[in-house]
Amino acid sequence: MTSNGGRWAALDPGRSKCGLVRCDDSRSFVMAALIAPADQCLERLTAWRADGLEGVVLGDGTGSGSWPRQLRRLGLTVSQVNEAGSTLAARHRYWQLQPARGWRLLLPPGLRLPPRPLDDLAAQLLLERWLGSRLDRDQGLEAQLLQALNQGKQRLAQKRARTVKA
Repeated sequence: MTSNGGRWAALDPGRSKCGLVRCDDSRSFVMAALIAPADQCLERLTAWRADGLEGVVLGDGTGSGSWPRQLRRLGLTVSQVNEAGSTLAARHRYWQLQPARGWRLLLPPGLRLPPRPLDDLAAQLLLERWLGSRLDRDQGLEAQLLQALNQGKQRLAQKRARTVKA
């Protein structure tokens, strides 16, 4: 880890989508989280850079190849972190943040599959590994994320419908 304060983000890059989170200046709270295609994540990071983002913790797994160069072009410090085990850890964290209810309580924890992608939580865990401490997360962030995911699904369905008609 570098300095004691400042705005940092974490990126969990993937083939079709990425998880992205940003912490506050005190590095104790997740301010923003999203799951989006790489180009949208780069746009968001560019906007955050203009707002004082100092650096990005980057997962070293799938899809990370070109990211360090792109991030450095934005003037961001890049710190790569081993992302081994982050997907399973993200699943575990999801159920800590959103406890199982109803019929899901009947399933053993290892068989419970979250009802949404977990890329943002994987990114959060990468940032926590780098910081060496756990970040708090507002419940409202989950609602915002679900809304954005649903809007993305609707746009994709509309795009597919236009393609089929053509």
